[in-house]
Amino acid sequence: MPLFFLDTSALAKYYRRESGSDFVERLFADSGSQRVISRLALVEMESVFALKVRTREIDQQTALTARRRLEFDLGHRHILVAAVRDEHFQAAKLLLVKYGGSHSLRTLDALQLSVASGLKRAGFTPVFVAADQKLCQIAAWEGFQITNPEQPTPILV
Repeated sequence: MPLFFLDTSALAKYYRRESGSDFVERLFADSGSQRVISRLALVEMESVFALKVRTREIDQQTALTARRRLEFDLGHRHILVAAVRDEHFQAAKLLLVKYGGSHSLRTLDALQLSVASGLKRAGFTPVFVAADQKLCQIAAWEGFQITNPEQPTPILV
């Protein structure tokens, strides 16, 4: 059963139509796959909704509807949530030392990648899904099969 770790940049595409939404919708439509996010993504999604309201891409009611869809998907286990632990913060720090200066890895992206790496260490083999090409490149260097919903490539699992 394929396992997809969705960074917030990819997850947001399921709750708001934009470039790459079709790809993410196909991931959700595939009953033979599992989708995992980090607990951090729940906070980041609130930031996404707030930004979209602030920039008038959506109104408050649309944000509320999207939030309720996310809560429904979580409640019905369409999305699984991975905990963020102290070990993930330590691993994120190492990722920042390794890639922050040379490849502009940001704090929250490092934390997302460290949670996905924790799943890998636990014996899972998630495909890392992000709409951030720099983050996808770093994830590939860290041994992940990656895909960018805005530039999808065939996924071999």
